[in-house]
Amino acid sequence: MLWEDVIADRSGLYYVLHMFRAKVVDNFSAAHHLRGYQGDCERLHGHNYRVEVVVAALELDDMGIVMDFRDLKLSLKDVLKEMDHQYLNDLPIFTEVNPSAEHIAEYIYARMKAHVLAPVRILEVAVWENETCCAFYGEHA
Repeated sequence: MLWEDVIADRSGLYYVLHMFRAKVVDNFSAAHHLRGYQGDCERLHGHNYRVEVVVAALELDDMGIVMDFRDLKLSLKDVLKEMDHQYLNDLPIFTEVNPSAEHIAEYIYARMKAHVLAPVRILEVAVWENETCCAFYGEHA
C-alpha cells in the first residue's frame, strides 16, 4: 500500500494511525547567529547539534524492516557534512532565512527526501541545539 492510497481512501485511516517507524541519530557542529533576534542568539555562537530523522512505512519489506539503518545513517551523514564545522549564515540556503533550529530541520527534511524512496517516507526531523531544546519539521499525510 502506498501513502497516496491512504490519503485518497478514507477507509485507510487505520493504516495512517498504525505504521512502522525507524529513527537514526547523528550530530554536527556549527556556528551561526540569528538576524534580528533580541538577545544572546543575535551574536555569533555555536552548537553541537543532535539530529534525529524518523522514517515510516505502512508495511515492512520482505526482510521485515522499514529501511536499512545503514542506508539511512549514511544518507544523514551525507546531508550533515554540508553543515559540519561551517558558519551556517554563509551557506546559500541560510542567506535569506535565519539558520534557526526550525529552518535547519526543514532543510535536512528536504534533503533527506531524495534519499528515502517509496513506499518509505520521511516522517519528521528533530534538531537539538542542546540537551533541553529542539525543533521539529515534518509533513502530515
